[in-house]
Amino acid sequence: MRQRIREEVKAFDEINVTPLLDLAWTLLVVFIITVTAAVQGIKVNLPKASAAASEVKPTTKAITIAAEGRIFLDTYPVTLQELEDRLRQFKAADPNFPVVIKGDEKVFYRSVIEVLDILARLEISQLGLVTQKLVK
Repeated sequence: MRQRIREEVKAFDEINVTPLLDLAWTLLVVFIITVTAAVQGIKVNLPKASAAASEVKPTTKAITIAAEGRIFLDTYPVTLQELEDRLRQFKAADPNFPVVIKGDEKVFYRSVIEVLDILARLEISQLGLVTQKLVK
């Protein structure tokens, strides 16, 4: 009888990972759904902040080309040479800072190309072109 009990008790030499994989996939799906909901955002009325200045500085630089051809870096008017110099300074501080270009629909294509040429010379690769959604 003792021998029969020992035969029934066997050590497992492998682990069934299928339930663990099911759990991992479920957590991944929940994570993806949560992140996409957070990225799209929900419109809420945000509370007002105190008058204290924020310690966090935005890293994205906006280059705006107005209808008459004037160029702005963030909100400051600049020439093409000043734009290149300032972008070079930003690149020295943070080599991977993003840049967005907002060009008026009436601006000459050449003005946008000149700005793109400066970005190419400085090897700024994180670039976005801002457009409005077409309303039908």
